[in-house]
Amino acid sequence: MFCMKLRTLIALLCLTLCASLFALAQMQTFPTSAGDVKVTPLVHASVLIQAGGKTIYVDPAKPAKLAGLPKADLILISHIHGDHFDPESIAAISQPTTEVFAPASVVAKFPSAKPISNDQTRQWNQWTIEAVPAYNLTRGPAPGQLYHPKGRDNGYVLTYGGQRFYFSADTEGVPEMRALKNIDVAFICMNLPYTMPPEEAADAVRAFHPRIAIPYHYRGSDLAIFQKRLAGSGIEVRLLDWYPK
Repeated sequence: MFCMKLRTLIALLCLTLCASLFALAQMQTFPTSAGDVKVTPLVHASVLIQAGGKTIYVDPAKPAKLAGLPKADLILISHIHGDHFDPESIAAISQPTTEVFAPASVVAKFPSAKPISNDQTRQWNQWTIEAVPAYNLTRGPAPGQLYHPKGRDNGYVLTYGGQRFYFSADTEGVPEMRALKNIDVAFICMNLPYTMPPEEAADAVRAFHPRIAIPYHYRGSDLAIFQKRLAGSGIEVRLLDWYPK
């Protein structure tokens, strides 16, 4: 019995270590005037951000492997869907001082979160956090319905040391995305039927022309289409693996 428990413990530790090593291998480092920002893909739309001794998570949710990762100083939630808002994952990375910013629809289900709505800006430590609209224009589960209605959900623009990082959350290529300015790194969703196909994502990215574009939330999408569509645009496309086996 003891040997069986020991083998189980060793297997769990190995799984945790493998997940941590995979995450480290995917980490992207971006220099800023205030020091490096390290962005680590976890799974799907879950992201770990580290800078200035602080840790931020965007949309931590299952099946992201959170064991062994640093506790959160700030958690940003984009909307109420379970692949973005997961109270169990929030609890796993929280400490007594952790703050959570989220739209009103999430705050209604998670009252300890602080509300932030479309077009609002918050200062948090050395970060400026802007909530930007994320919504569907045409796609929905039934006529007259949208998967993500306008005004409910947030994308986020995070500014640190003069560098601007955009996380689209779930959206189509809406006018507010196309009108973004001075984005250095853009994390862009692309999956049907809930958001948009790679072609539409690439056209939207061309419109606001970030320095670097990184697809995320892309399960089932052909990233080669996105990459080819941006060839010659001057936008660097980085393809990372958000779906570890």
